[in-house]
Amino acid sequence: MENMKMAIIGSGMMGRAIITGIIQNQIFNPETIFVSDVDPEKTKALHEELGVSTAISNTECVEGADIVLIAVKPQFLQPVLDELHGKINSESLIISIVAGVPIQRFVDGLGNQKIVRVMPNTPAQILEGMSGWFTSAEVSSDQKRLVEKILSGLGLAIYFDKESDLDQVAAVSGSGPAYVFLFMEAMIDTAVHMGFPRKIAEKLVIQTVRGSADYFERRGVHPAVLRNEVTSPGGTTAEALYYMEKEGLRHAVSSGMWACLNRTIELRENLPRQKGPTV
Repeated sequence: MENMKMAIIGSGMMGRAIITGIIQNQIFNPETIFVSDVDPEKTKALHEELGVSTAISNTECVEGADIVLIAVKPQFLQPVLDELHGKINSESLIISIVAGVPIQRFVDGLGNQKIVRVMPNTPAQILEGMSGWFTSAEVSSDQKRLVEKILSGLGLAIYFDKESDLDQVAAVSGSGPAYVFLFMEAMIDTAVHMGFPRKIAEKLVIQTVRGSADYFERRGVHPAVLRNEVTSPGGTTAEALYYMEKEGLRHAVSSGMWACLNRTIELRENLPRQKGPTV
């Protein structure tokens, strides 16, 4: 985007992923992306690797910015809001990937109205992420299109009509990679127990998960249909699935996801609220 400046507060894993996606998809030129972080070594590394510009403070970073991405951990958010209250242009777009923090928190903390809340996940680091997003009413159509372009560069993105839907997104795709990794870990460890070298076990499981996901997407049918196609009556797969169901696999997944949703709501409702400085 010519003549536009993007400021990014925080250069952790997700902040870095978004920067990479923006540059690879040529949405912004690297030199128009300014990054600040409490760890100057991180911003220095990003400058050397990706060519982005760096700032010595958050205030310097957001000066004149058209878009401000806030990518800090929730426990570090309040000092950032206090520092930047009244410092960001009223027409600038604020994008937050801070987990579980509602839009109103940014309106109150920054004094800005144009806020986008995004719930990404970690595969965004290889541009295979899933992002759910929602905006305040003040965000313009052009700004929404720009957000869609940025998020689509990280994988897939879905806009939701209700902010509360992002709590469910957190429980499904936000934490979802951890569920998949746990299942993969269990399969790999069992394969090792059966006698396979760990590297072979990992290859068997990784390709099985990758191929199954792709196959599911291409077939476009209910997963039970695909499962039944693999399951012969009285066969080995039927025996395995019987024991998995008997041991409560389906119930464990459901219970875990609901617990994640409830914890997300609990943490959001218990967020410490401090007033930003008056200006």
